[in-house]
Amino acid sequence: MNNEEAVKALKELGHDTRLKVFRRLVKAGFEGLPVGQLQEELEVPGSTLSHHISSLMAAGLVKQQRDGRTLYCIAQFDHLQALIGFLQDECCLDADAQ
Repeated sequence: MNNEEAVKALKELGHDTRLKVFRRLVKAGFEGLPVGQLQEELEVPGSTLSHHISSLMAAGLVKQQRDGRTLYCIAQFDHLQALIGFLQDECCLDADAQ
């Protein structure tokens, strides 16, 4: 992950509703949640939720997958792990130099 990708992901997660959406999807695991269930649980209007999901998708944090008439949102755990790794990459390097 590079700086630009990290900034984009952190920017999108910096919004209250998007963070709630992403945290709920992380909790749901690898199967994700239907958009309707996500909307109902978080009590977010459909058009608003769609906007936030689009932002999370653009940042690589969420993908959507259709199963018949149901559209699922799925957290992208590999991207989340890359972001966490990016933030931790230089952890304690200054302490090692002392």
